Amino acid sequence: MTRRLLILCAACSGLAVMPALADDYPQWRGPNRDGVSKEKGLLQQWPAGGPKLAWKATSLGNGYSTPSIAKGQVYLISTTDERTEQVVALNEKDGKQLWSTNIGRVGPNTGPQYPGPRSTPTVDGERLYALRSNGELACLDIKGQVLWKKSLRSDFGGKPGAWAYAESPLVDGDVVVCTPGGSKATLVALNKTDGKVVWRSAVPGGDASAYASVVGEVGGIRQYIQFLGKGVVGVDAKTGRFLWRYSKTSNGSTNIPTPIVHDNTVFSTAQKTGAGVAKLTAEGQNVTATSGYFVPKLKTHIGGVVLVDGYVYGANDTSLLCLDFKTGAIKWEDRCVGKGSICYADGCLDVRAEKTGTVALVERHSPQVHGCWVPHSGMRAGVKVATPPAGARSPRVCPGPTAHPRTRPVLPDFAPFAA
Repeated sequence: MTRRLLILCAACSGLAVMPALADDYPQWRGPNRDGVSKEKGLLQQWPAGGPKLAWKATSLGNGYSTPSIAKGQVYLISTTDERTEQVVALNEKDGKQLWSTNIGRVGPNTGPQYPGPRSTPTVDGERLYALRSNGELACLDIKGQVLWKKSLRSDFGGKPGAWAYAESPLVDGDVVVCTPGGSKATLVALNKTDGKVVWRSAVPGGDASAYASVVGEVGGIRQYIQFLGKGVVGVDAKTGRFLWRYSKTSNGSTNIPTPIVHDNTVFSTAQKTGAGVAKLTAEGQNVTATSGYFVPKLKTHIGGVVLVDGYVYGANDTSLLCLDFKTGAIKWEDRCVGKGSICYADGCLDVRAEKTGTVALVERHSPQVHGCWVPHSGMRAGVKVATPPAGARSPRVCPGPTAHPRTRPVLPDFAPFAA
């Protein structure tokens, strides 16, 4: 399989003059980990030939990681030899490499062989947190110096998934949360400054490591919600105490899409099963999860889902679907570009086909397409960004699984294993 690290494309509208740097996207799926951008003034129609190229960065290596963007820098994890992994920083304005820091070995795959990094770096102020596929969590400053490390395997008796460690670390307040997996410390919270353990959560069942957790709150109980191999779980954010599990959407292994948390409800979906919700109820210090609706037709594999104004958008193996978040009723369905990744910005969905790389700009109220193109045609590896017109605000860009609305990556098949 040909693997491209990433390609970034942008197309934008020539509206009011705004600062060159708009919203930062410092972690997986943006500031709220939901694939939704708050930016305005983006193109509502794409030009036939796609956006004009502003810069391209090549020789970045291979991998399945997606980038984060903060304070004018683009951060990603790559491998140039399939043996070691590096955190790489690029200048957002011109794509020039600022630094590269080795963080350790590539982790072994126990399923189909797609070795390489899958974690999206999480940027928090002057620091970033990167998880290499062999399970070592590294805290670096934004100049590339390693400040501390923890091994999810040896320090916590971790249990990686079939494609090694693929999680994007979550920073919440003073802690960084990650998922070693296994029976002793399924999830852990570490002091983000020095890496010292705050708590370990031994989730019943000892699930293997997973992808990206999110934050939720019910009845005043703040919790971290993670889609593990055996189901979605919630743990107390203060102590790591196990709270609840919902298993109906689990396929037992590759539960990749990041859950959506809204209005005391957790929406999850996976390949081979479908989409469903868990209704959360708090009583005292306990939280109970009750099964709500289930939609077998929305079997999202690796492309993610987004929630916008009461509607969920996602793709199965053949089509793009719109669901009513409250009822699960399918409002519309369209083949669009088929199976792919999805994000939302300024009134439109950006949908990128997994197999062909074709990107479509789609109205969210109906499956009307406002432009398509294949941004990475003929390219092997690298980053490319399109030039905005003079006086433009921020660009409408090509989406990858991270759903960065300003400089979104386009990745090859299986790239969203970093979900």
